Amino acid sequence: MASGQSRVARLVMSVSARDHVQGPPTAPATLVEYGDYECPFCGQAYPIVKAVQARLGPRMRYVFRHFPLSEIHPRALQAAEVAEAAGAQGRFWQMHDLLFENQPELSDPDLVRYATALGLDVPRVVTDVGEHVYEPRIREDFMSGVRSGVNGTPTFFINGIRHDGPWDVVTLTNALLAVARVPA
Repeated sequence: MASGQSRVARLVMSVSARDHVQGPPTAPATLVEYGDYECPFCGQAYPIVKAVQARLGPRMRYVFRHFPLSEIHPRALQAAEVAEAAGAQGRFWQMHDLLFENQPELSDPDLVRYATALGLDVPRVVTDVGEHVYEPRIREDFMSGVRSGVNGTPTFFINGIRHDGPWDVVTLTNALLAVARVPA
């Protein structure tokens, strides 16, 4: 590579049916986030992503992949497991939202309370989390992030290319619109 050129980080695992996706598959722009439910920066990004989704509507789809930084966020992996357990009962996004909206409260009783509030089969959630049923899936997300150049959270990819710029509402919206080649 010639000096002055930078290597573009690309998503190594394409978005597929295994992913948690909001928005139509035909959307011209896809935002993939590698996130951690205990990460304060992911907590800051959560309402930003919601605002971008509201602005772009069907012009974008949003994918969340787990990247729990367990060494610095000891509750992150278990929170991801609870989100997956909720997903197995058709409530991933509702749990995702609850976890970010209540980020300082991720203790075991809190997680059980969220499962109860969502009307989940709580004994099944507790068993699934206790047996680490979804840990391989979370590990797959994590490793795909590592192979894609993720080294912190949140990390965003827009149409498969890592977004290294700011992730405020205006910047993310404009970046998505630019790759989608659609009018604001």
